[in-house]
Amino acid sequence: MASLQKILSPASRAAAVTRFCFRPSTLPVIVNKTRVNTGIYGNPFSRLASTMVPKLKDPSLFKQNVCYVNGEWVTAASGKTFEVHDPATGALIGTAPEFDPHDTEKAIAAAAVAFEQFRHKTGRERSKLLRKWYDLMLENADDLATLITWENGKPAADARGEVTYAANFFEWFSEEAPRIYGDTIPSSVPGNRVFTIKEPVGVCGLITPWNFPAAMITRKAGPALAVGCSVVCKAPGETPFTPLALAELAHRAGIPPGVVNVITALHNTPQVGQELTTNPTVRKISFTGSTPVGKLLMKQCSTTLKKLSLELGGNAPFIVFDDADVDLAVAGAVASKFRSSGQTCVCANRIFVQRGVYAEFAAKLADQVRKFRVGHGFDAGVTHGPLIHSRAIDKVEQHVRDAEGKGATVVLGGHRLPGLGKNFFEPTVLTGMTTGMAMAEEETFGPVAGLFEFETEEEVVRLANATQVGLAGYFFSRDLGRVNRVAEHLEVGMVGVNTGLISDPASPFGGVKESGFGREGSLYGIGEYQVTKMITYGGMGKPLQA
Repeated sequence: MASLQKILSPASRAAAVTRFCFRPSTLPVIVNKTRVNTGIYGNPFSRLASTMVPKLKDPSLFKQNVCYVNGEWVTAASGKTFEVHDPATGALIGTAPEFDPHDTEKAIAAAAVAFEQFRHKTGRERSKLLRKWYDLMLENADDLATLITWENGKPAADARGEVTYAANFFEWFSEEAPRIYGDTIPSSVPGNRVFTIKEPVGVCGLITPWNFPAAMITRKAGPALAVGCSVVCKAPGETPFTPLALAELAHRAGIPPGVVNVITALHNTPQVGQELTTNPTVRKISFTGSTPVGKLLMKQCSTTLKKLSLELGGNAPFIVFDDADVDLAVAGAVASKFRSSGQTCVCANRIFVQRGVYAEFAAKLADQVRKFRVGHGFDAGVTHGPLIHSRAIDKVEQHVRDAEGKGATVVLGGHRLPGLGKNFFEPTVLTGMTTGMAMAEEETFGPVAGLFEFETEEEVVRLANATQVGLAGYFFSRDLGRVNRVAEHLEVGMVGVNTGLISDPASPFGGVKESGFGREGSLYGIGEYQVTKMITYGGMGKPLQA
């Protein structure tokens, strides 16, 4: 701080205080004999420092204006690019190619040629390639985390955690690659023998979101490569630089040209998506994103009857029963609701608390949320960063105002933080939530915890299931009988019991109802990129010759 004070003029320091420190209820510090309220909103001078361009240990991982196709770095044929901005500061990070359907078709063609060779590599050979990609991710973890924080906004510690989580998918599927087994099936026809073998489905189109720019690619590409598929990955327009860095590491790992292709687009995203879903060479689409877009892609895929995996939106119930360990439940709520500032598909969206512990839970949750530090992800001590863009923060504010207008009480937060930047919103706790509010029906995707009170187990299970989606659900109870009942009756694909964190490369990830179908990660995830071929041998029952 002292060095920054020397750099900044007195007028600049005063402007920094005015801009970034505005909440009188937060904890004060003394800066140059001036009382400055920083509290949970960070230090203004470190905030100014964090707006500087971050430096990578290996600058070659930052790929501008090029995509990775057929083992080469190429531009869009049109020469067009789009801008990518830091969600925390609004500053320009860089530009990426605006691919169109023609560019995408070239990537698909390259993947098709590569597939015919790659599919015949042994499982052990593919395993070694994935393991090398994994090792390179860990060796470059700091730079990957820097890119994630820069373009996504999540705090540096969260970004580093994502890199580890993302790399672990390559480790997991590197170990699965040599263990792709078929079956021997007893035949009902005398003399016949029936076998099955597992084969790669073919060229796969991977369409990934911005909230986990590394992990959502590795969770798809890992199993695809493990079984022998080639991939064309459409990187998210908001966060293209992390996927492009992963492509560079794939190149260094020795993955053959055309097996991994990473393309970018922002304005042309619908057209690129349509090319991936309608091109007959692509035999599988895996998409993570919103339910409306998933439905559109599914409709487009029907023209060529592709294999399809959809991991779509959620409206996760988080239930706290009277017999729960309240402190454990609060910790689980913090982990589930406020991870990545609430911008994950498995975030708790409706928090149901039984009447007997409602007041205690609400007070303890608010106490924990007060400890959060909101700011730029590169600032030391920051726990929560910005939302991804203006549309996201508009929706969060609409949900809070809707709840407040219909009788909810804002216990903590509830407002934008313009002093930090246009995409920051206070971590918020609301009580008195009812089913008629928007937050009860829509995924908020922001740092807002709305608490609903309930009376009975039957009531809360009915409320939890009263939605068209079913991705994740959580509940806290020490009653073993209740644990089994509720876990089985929740209409979701994944259940967390006495925990707010459920993601693991070893666990099958996916939902039911309009949250999609298919599973990612785990033993089940690898089957999404395979087809089963049955082989029948006849004439096997003749007696042995003497």
